Amino acid sequence: MIARRVRVCHVITLLEPGGAQDNTLYTVSHLDAPFIPSLVCGRGGALDDEARRLGVPLRFVPSLVRPVRPHLDALALLSLARLFRQERPDIVHTHSSKAGILGRLAARLAGVSRVVHTIHGFGFHEWQRWPVRRAFIALERLAARLTTCFIAVSRANLETGVALGLFTRDRVSLIRSGVRLAEFERAAGIGGSRDAGSTFREEIGVPRSAPLVGMVACLKPQKSPLTFVEVAARVVRDLPETVFVLAGDGELRGEVERRAAALDLRGSLRLLGWRRDVPRVMAALDVMLHTSLWEGLPRVLPEAIACGVPIVATGVDGTMDILRDGVTGVVRAPRDTDGLAAGVRRLLLDRDFGRRLARSARAVLEEFDIDVMVRQQERLYLSILEEDEGKDSRSGPGRSGTAGTNNEGAGAGETPGGPLAARLSHDLTHRSSTA
Repeated sequence: MIARRVRVCHVITLLEPGGAQDNTLYTVSHLDAPFIPSLVCGRGGALDDEARRLGVPLRFVPSLVRPVRPHLDALALLSLARLFRQERPDIVHTHSSKAGILGRLAARLAGVSRVVHTIHGFGFHEWQRWPVRRAFIALERLAARLTTCFIAVSRANLETGVALGLFTRDRVSLIRSGVRLAEFERAAGIGGSRDAGSTFREEIGVPRSAPLVGMVACLKPQKSPLTFVEVAARVVRDLPETVFVLAGDGELRGEVERRAAALDLRGSLRLLGWRRDVPRVMAALDVMLHTSLWEGLPRVLPEAIACGVPIVATGVDGTMDILRDGVTGVVRAPRDTDGLAAGVRRLLLDRDFGRRLARSARAVLEEFDIDVMVRQQERLYLSILEEDEGKDSRSGPGRSGTAGTNNEGAGAGETPGGPLAARLSHDLTHRSSTA
């Protein structure tokens, strides 16, 4: 056993509702001994209060903001470096693009030698102007040189990183973005009734007989909520009883409201704002519609699958790790409003087809258990520590190194590292299963 505690500091830009944020909060509150977690983030996220209630050491860095702001970014870099010098974490684990860049640079400035970065989707994408995209790729390459190892939540992001030379395959692990599957299955009444979905419909005034189509997402350009509105207009024109719901909020809410009014959607589109009862929302849906332009891995897809809800989605990045068109979902190109609308109409009119897709999709769920995700991260941390211990024993006292680990199969449940990591991961798994 490791004779000391291992301090792991997680850094994320902003705690707004989303897969990266939810999973980071779950991880820091469920890491087992010997790990002592802490959390650092920007201030002003909708989940700030939830983070405070976890009982995990929490530090806010007000200058850590999502937009590029050179003055604030420099201040955030210095603040993070100062914090790391004070806290002296054994491992810094960064998430999201801005915190990923600044957090890794700050770790180097503070002398932290073990740095993990999770790719929840890259900050660059094909919809950007090429000078902007090239600048973001250059920053990622710089930060990659300061990174011990990477976690990719999707195969697509892993392959992109390898192709761009951000990392080699021996420095990246595939660990899925986990979901509390049991909560969604209970809400959907798997093996029972769909009471949770029924009560949600009553709450928002939608009859049980009305077709209900929804998306759970931040209203920001990445998620393309205006495409969702356009699809809604096309479907409602042919199936006027259909109701569409958007659960989420964000910078594009005003544009969504204006476009919905221009298309005369009125009561056919409901904007629900942020919801923390996502299992109830999912359980009420007849179809999940996901319109993203780019992704890491959209966690809402396995959530919908756990509820038995058929999916229409854009075929981007990690979405293709989950869905196969016509087999486990309906997949169309980004911004293909006609194709997406046709997919939604078919699922509403051919419920047997939708049920077949939903049943077939359940085969992927075993990869998305949220507790398995935490245990895989623990094993990765242990493999880094083990490799450093091996380097110390070979090079003598007073010298330590950073480790690269061959963990591409970690997403399939393999244990990274050697015998020490295997022994400790067995101990961690045993204690967590008997807690």
